Amino acid sequence: MRNVRDIRLLENIPVLVRAAMNVPIKDGRIANEYRLRRALPTIRFLAERGARVILIGHIGEQGTETLAPVAEALGNMIPNVSFSEEIIGTRVRSAIRDLSPGHILVLENLRRNVGEQANDRAFARELAALGDVFVQDCFDTCHRAHASIVGIPEILPSYAGFLLEEEVRELTKALAPKHPALAVIGGAKFMTKEPVITKLLSIYDQVFVGGAIANDFLKASGKEVGKSFVSNTDTDTIKKILANPKLVLPIDSVIKNEKILDSGSGTKALLDDLAKNAKTIIWNGPLGNCENGFCDGTNAFAQAVANSNAHSIVGGGDTIAAIEDLGLLPKFSFVSTGGGAMLDFLAHCTLPGIKALN
Repeated sequence: MRNVRDIRLLENIPVLVRAAMNVPIKDGRIANEYRLRRALPTIRFLAERGARVILIGHIGEQGTETLAPVAEALGNMIPNVSFSEEIIGTRVRSAIRDLSPGHILVLENLRRNVGEQANDRAFARELAALGDVFVQDCFDTCHRAHASIVGIPEILPSYAGFLLEEEVRELTKALAPKHPALAVIGGAKFMTKEPVITKLLSIYDQVFVGGAIANDFLKASGKEVGKSFVSNTDTDTIKKILANPKLVLPIDSVIKNEKILDSGSGTKALLDDLAKNAKTIIWNGPLGNCENGFCDGTNAFAQAVANSNAHSIVGGGDTIAAIEDLGLLPKFSFVSTGGGAMLDFLAHCTLPGIKALN
């Protein structure tokens, strides 16, 4: 991929940057700056070379949230940041014309316009009209065929930012692991994770499936799961994966009100042993119902990975939040900003947003 270093002229050039700004907000303030901090190298690189930097991105799922707190937080990290309450239109174009070289303008949440998620061609053209060059640096949404992901690169000269470049490089390494190699996939929604589980089973020595998706496998293997969450999944697909000797499932669980909610002590010990022996560990998704406080299994495995000598790659919002709460992020070799994007890249070796750049 061409990256920002390949842009020949930046001084006073309006550069449109799709940045990773989807961060958690609590009481009107950013609750976790991790993803935003990872966006800074590309923004700084462009600003220091005199570009007029226009940041576009989204926050939340509903399209009602605002990026105003993100712009405020960004202004506390780097100088010369302003915010536009609009996304497109004459006032935005005027604000960009008035932007001084090296200054940064954050536009409002893209998802407030229905054209973003619909990949509306007209909306993509309006966005593209705001800049002379486009930089894609939002890996966590590159698996979406949205206007700002695949539409703009059809119109403007387009480049990868430093974060996107790093994600592709490090996750590509994960597809050629040092052995013994351990993959751990947790969370819910089996259908979204079946492709990556199948792919990792062909590459890794053990693939542990935990969290709510393990319930599907336990049920298909004849185990009692009570009132536990299970997916509406084709049983034949699950049974095919069950037949793979590399698949590892929980051997015990924490149960409350007839629901499986977390890994049991035996499963924690099993994962600890697997982590100690591994040279590569890749992990995405919590191993229990962390939203309701059942995080012991997730926390125990985070500690096991941190204590190991393995090259470790981790992704997924809930997983990263748990690791950060434990103060263990620096102990991991690479932390991806993507959840679904990370899984899709591992399964398919590319993403729509990456294909668009090429």
